[in-house]
Amino acid sequence: MPDPALSEAIREAYASAPSDTVILHTLELRHPSFLDDDGQPTAIRVVRDHVDLMARLEEGAPVDGGSIVRFVAMGFELELPPVDTAPVPEIAVTLDNVSREIVRHLDAAATSQDKIEVTYRPYLSTDLEGPQMDPPITLVLTEVEANALQVTGRARMLDIGNKAFPSETYTARRFPGLAR
Repeated sequence: MPDPALSEAIREAYASAPSDTVILHTLELRHPSFLDDDGQPTAIRVVRDHVDLMARLEEGAPVDGGSIVRFVAMGFELELPPVDTAPVPEIAVTLDNVSREIVRHLDAAATSQDKIEVTYRPYLSTDLEGPQMDPPITLVLTEVEANALQVTGRARMLDIGNKAFPSETYTARRFPGLAR
């Protein structure tokens, strides 16, 4: 089943495999505890290539939307979730040869209750003015394990079936009229 989120250009690149166009797979990891040296929110961005990539994010990106950002060259494995009717698609993500900076960010996230979000964006080497998937796939990273060589985690789509509805949680602290 074709993915309707893919642009026409990347569908053509997948179908014809032109020798002058390379599909660049990128990942962005976000968490509230990922802060730069100035204390501002930041994201870990990597590209599966041998050179760093400077590319523009989509306007609605959670961090640096619409800006040209740097994706650091790094080996990683990612199998995209199938386009089917599975209740909650789950995939494995493996980052190889992680830097101390990534491990530092992941250690900070380990002590938090917030989830690490992972966004997958494909780019074409001939068009770096935006990702070729709209909207990009965003997953929640769980079960993260790190060693000296790699970081591995399971990522799944937002489990909308297990979300509370309405999303408002009524507590006695916020709504004192509930307590007797």
